[in-house]
Amino acid sequence: MLLYEIKKMKEKILITCFEPFGGEEKNSSMAVAEALPAELAGREAVKLILPVEFARAAEIAEAKARETGAKYIISLGQAGARSSVTPELVAINLNHAAIPDNAGKNPKDEPIAEGGSTAYFTRFPARLLAAKINEYGVPSALSYSAGVYVCNDLYYRLLAAFEKEDVTVLFVHIPREKNDVSAEKMAFALEKALEDIFKRA
Repeated sequence: MLLYEIKKMKEKILITCFEPFGGEEKNSSMAVAEALPAELAGREAVKLILPVEFARAAEIAEAKARETGAKYIISLGQAGARSSVTPELVAINLNHAAIPDNAGKNPKDEPIAEGGSTAYFTRFPARLLAAKINEYGVPSALSYSAGVYVCNDLYYRLLAAFEKEDVTVLFVHIPREKNDVSAEKMAFALEKALEDIFKRA
């Protein structure tokens, strides 16, 4: 392989988000993902919209990560009841649907993986990311619960799939847009926070 070809091969970050669900017309995670640039911290950002479906969302995301050779997966999901951007520290082995997913699946207190680990923790510095997002004018806080809906299902499955590989997985919950905190503002803060973290690595 020629030198100039090697230089052209940028490390990739897979950015996933979700389609609307629960009868809503928008999903704030999709809006933030769309507002992110095509390059993050010197890495190519590959964007992927996922279905709000247990298991299937993770299957699609894992396949895309392997296809692109992404070294980082940053998954975004909407948390409408939250007021801040919340990087998630942990995913737990439990699915429970308050409402059916977009395919009509409606699990009730079911394990994601029978006999699997109780929980998986991200290797990404999630606490530092929250602090950095705050520095760029967007409220952010570390979260210790990704819930038990499709967001957590996706996170758990991806963390399990890449546990022993050189792929870092992070999930970030995004609140609904407000007048003073738009998708563009959240995307800007996330972009700059990621740049700061990668510079420290």
